[in-house]
Amino acid sequence: MGGSGSKAKGVWPFSGNGSGGDSAGDGNEQSVARLKASRKATPFVFTRRSSLYYDEDGDLAHEFYEETVVTKNGRKKSKLKRIHKNLIPQGTVKLDHPCIHVDFPVVLCEV
Repeated sequence: MGGSGSKAKGVWPFSGNGSGGDSAGDGNEQSVARLKASRKATPFVFTRRSSLYYDEDGDLAHEFYEETVVTKNGRKKSKLKRIHKNLIPQGTVKLDHPCIHVDFPVVLCEV
């Protein structure tokens, strides 16, 4: 749980320059920087990394299994063996509708 947050320390993706210290001399510069940065950074996520894989035949799935026949005491028994090799990740997938970023620092609904 919680593995989808940003890993960078001290960098807030929706703020100005990521520095925590405010000095009186550059207050106007920081507010201008925040305005410019707020136009670049959006609270929405449009893509995600897929958890699906392609196999050698071009099939797309989360997991692939191979049926193997095991002979034990003269009886044939079939087992499923999971395939780990020769799988290609699908990559980045465009979302149907945008989601809100997990690090977005605004309360959306307060009860």
